Amino acid sequence: MAGASLKAKIAARAAGCGFDAIGFTRAVLPPERAAGLHEFLAAGQHGSMGWMAARAAQRADPQRLWPEALSVISLGLSYAPPGDALANLVRPEVGNISVYARNRDYHDIVKGKLKHLAQFIAAQGAGVKVFVDTAPVMEKPLAAQAGLGWQGKHTNLVSRSHGSWLFLGEIFTTLALAPDAPGQDSCGSCQACLTACPTAAFPAPYKLDARRCISYLTIEHDGPIPEEFRAAMGNRIYGCDDCLAVCPWNKFAAAGREAKLHHRAELTAPKLAELAMLDNAGFRVKFSGSPIKRIGRNRFIRNVAIAIGNSASLALLPTARGLAADHSAMVAEAGAWAVARLLPFIQ
Repeated sequence: MAGASLKAKIAARAAGCGFDAIGFTRAVLPPERAAGLHEFLAAGQHGSMGWMAARAAQRADPQRLWPEALSVISLGLSYAPPGDALANLVRPEVGNISVYARNRDYHDIVKGKLKHLAQFIAAQGAGVKVFVDTAPVMEKPLAAQAGLGWQGKHTNLVSRSHGSWLFLGEIFTTLALAPDAPGQDSCGSCQACLTACPTAAFPAPYKLDARRCISYLTIEHDGPIPEEFRAAMGNRIYGCDDCLAVCPWNKFAAAGREAKLHHRAELTAPKLAELAMLDNAGFRVKFSGSPIKRIGRNRFIRNVAIAIGNSASLALLPTARGLAADHSAMVAEAGAWAVARLLPFIQ
């Protein structure tokens, strides 16, 4: 097994790459993690995210993904916002974008840092593979097992130092590195994240039904959003930070240092009326380099239409009518719903 000095060198290099947290664990997950995943999938709580079920065996067992892996190095990059992540929710004329998506796509940023660190590890004669979110890796359980924090009642990772604001990435390696102590659950009796959820997406503590989650509905879900969730969405047009933002452990989190994640002014509180005017070309230009670009214009403008319907603003009625005539049936349906929501405000 590799010595403590090599772990220290890897940790120092990780800090030099800009990572805020690092931990080491074996490339193994306990059986209860696989059982929890299969329960989640069997209940259909993954919604339309079929890719989760398609590679469930690899997701549940890191060595099914790469048999030669002996250790996992879990890395965290803070994206803690400089102010109140929920401040826009009381401004119905603007759209609220999840704080992680207000600048560059984190996949590219984290993967770039991981590759630099992996090159250093490979130079020690080890095999390495890097992963960021898109591979079948149970990132949060591995991060908790590596000591970066624990999975809170909202199912996201919570760190004593960084609260609920960590992007995660992993380096699988053939090195046999001594594992760190796992993180200890420190949620206690707190249920702030559960009660904050606008759509009651948590059937129980530590359980998530993605089909009710606004992040899932605005990003992963294609087609019309079920009407039962639309009013609760408010002006959330991409993602939702409510359960993350109310976590008491955030009080220890300093604003994220990575400049490429600092909020772009035009994405901090974008006006709904302006977003509604975007065609496909305008959408691609506005969200170039942003994770928002991945969901496409129609899905995004569908979200904007619902936010307009929730605005109670007659000034946005003409905009809603324009969306009701959109070339996309999905957008037009949401636009018509917005018109119907706004018409009662006519005196």
